[in-house]
Amino acid sequence: MPDPISWTHSLPYFLAALVFGYLLGSIPFGLVITRLAGQGDIRKIGSGNIGTTNVLRTGKKHLAALTLLGDMLKGTVAVLIAARLGGPDTAVIAGLGAFLGHLFPVWLRFRGGKGVATYLGILLGLYWPAALAFAGVWIALAVAFRFSSLSALVASLATPVLLYAVFGRVQMAEMMALLTLMLWAKHHENIARLIKGTEGRIGQTARPAAPDADAPRPPETDG
Repeated sequence: MPDPISWTHSLPYFLAALVFGYLLGSIPFGLVITRLAGQGDIRKIGSGNIGTTNVLRTGKKHLAALTLLGDMLKGTVAVLIAARLGGPDTAVIAGLGAFLGHLFPVWLRFRGGKGVATYLGILLGLYWPAALAFAGVWIALAVAFRFSSLSALVASLATPVLLYAVFGRVQMAEMMALLTLMLWAKHHENIARLIKGTEGRIGQTARPAAPDADAPRPPETDG
């Protein structure tokens, strides 16, 4: 059991790391990048999501790539800076903060993305072999089934198991398990469409905004 004195001394650093990670994670790169490029408010087209998939609906692949990179790196940067200043425990807390920031950004009335890119970025900062494993599972399933959402859901489910059973990173496994639960909760609509057989496949043409609830929709998992 942790010494209560050392925990008391560490608490301010953990809180600072959580707030720092949250503020970094809450930067809505998809919204900022598309507005700077003159594409308007990304929340008013397609799914209304601020992630890479919806940015791609503008027809500007370079903007989507920049969004993906930004959403990943904000998680990575939060983890690496916190690790440098406060050690591995602080890095884990900062990663949690970054993920919460992306899902619930204060600047957008707590309506953020779905977390896959930031999840991967946090993994990259914490332990890059686990990030490679996540990417490997995602790619294998995406090639086999062409469901971006399914690939992300299974890859995120496998991540804490691999961290615990294969890599022996117990604390990271616990934190990533928490992030996986939140990621799955954010994907509840995708899960419902997968069950119904109406989920859009990778490469499927995007439908107009606010499509019929039962109509197939393009994948939206990288926000």
